[in-house]
Amino acid sequence: MFGRRALIAALVVLFGVLGAKAGSERAAHNFSPEGLAKVSDYIRKEIAAGTFPGAILLLQQHGKPVYYENFGVRDIATELSMSADTIFRLYSMSKPVTSVMAMMLVEEGKLSLDDPVSKYIPAFAGMKVGVEKKAEDGKVALVLEPLERPVTIRDLLRHTSGLPYGYYGGGMVRELYADANLFNSNLTNAEFAAKIATLPLVEQPGTVWDYGYSTDVLGRVVEVIAGKTLLQFEKERLLDPLGMTETAFFVADPAKFPRIAEPMPEDRNINPTTQVRDIRRPLKWESGGGGMVGTIGDYARFAQMLLNGGSYDGRRYLQPETIALMASDHIGPETKIARDQDYYPGGSSGFGLGFAVRTSVPSGTSWPLGEYRWDGVGGTFFFIDPEDDLFGIFMVQTPSQRGRFQLALKTLIYQAMGR
Repeated sequence: MFGRRALIAALVVLFGVLGAKAGSERAAHNFSPEGLAKVSDYIRKEIAAGTFPGAILLLQQHGKPVYYENFGVRDIATELSMSADTIFRLYSMSKPVTSVMAMMLVEEGKLSLDDPVSKYIPAFAGMKVGVEKKAEDGKVALVLEPLERPVTIRDLLRHTSGLPYGYYGGGMVRELYADANLFNSNLTNAEFAAKIATLPLVEQPGTVWDYGYSTDVLGRVVEVIAGKTLLQFEKERLLDPLGMTETAFFVADPAKFPRIAEPMPEDRNINPTTQVRDIRRPLKWESGGGGMVGTIGDYARFAQMLLNGGSYDGRRYLQPETIALMASDHIGPETKIARDQDYYPGGSSGFGLGFAVRTSVPSGTSWPLGEYRWDGVGGTFFFIDPEDDLFGIFMVQTPSQRGRFQLALKTLIYQAMGR
């Protein structure tokens, strides 16, 4: 399967990957066919068990696909086969894209990591921190306290802004965010930023890594500076030049609706109050934190650009120093930044400016330091491994199984490399 020359040649054309690192003929680690066969077997067994309808896995090394396979179907209702043009909900895999747009503006001197967000969204100057305090009668009340320092652009990029996602049972501030129903409000980015500025922060800025709406606010900052909608700016500066023609915030053309991947009917809940969204419905909200849709070929071009140090097919998008900064840990021990109880990067990783970053080798593995990555709540994930000149992208729609699959597949992939 993996040695089909025609398939590999077709994939090189499909993904348009021309940017292998100069002089990199061999990686420190290469894949074995036997190891990759175990990867395929694992995915097929999960589909046979009815866990999800289908998936796509791409592993690309030295700028060329070394493994690509379509599995199963896009949707059990249509039984259309999974294929390279299948459209997936990317959810939080939108965050690296928005972060790249912001760093373009940083390189141009139009934005600074230390700028207060209020410079671009004035309502942020009046934000407070919500602190739960118990009165003498034993009742707990939410007290609003002033900011010790402003929320900065750096805070938005590394999730230390104090802007959480909302859920019930997570404390009074998070419940306020849940009540605000931001995911389902369909506001413009300007309206979204104005609404979120009326809510309290859950912690003082710069004190805790707390996953939430930071990148959505960053998307609004990008709009303010660019003088355009987020998608307009992304298309002009990144998506169209890279050839990411299928990447957007919803699927506008009804002729493309059959290409949309769907989870199993019983696997559509993101949380108790939110279901996998209908990306056939036009949206005003261009969610830089979780709204994008796209294909594996589109995201492969983006990943290869990052792996190349910011360039692709002769065009430079970011400087290598900027990519290195983004892929460095910005919440390490020296920062004294705490980590929330659900710290998604895991104990062996820190967080950079838009990605989780591998800072230590997990027990029982030999996974590479410096790997950076992120995922989406719909099940998709990607990782970039500079040491092996490799990236991987897994496209699937299964909110309930995403964490389990990431661990299992990453383990099998690195075992296939002899790591």
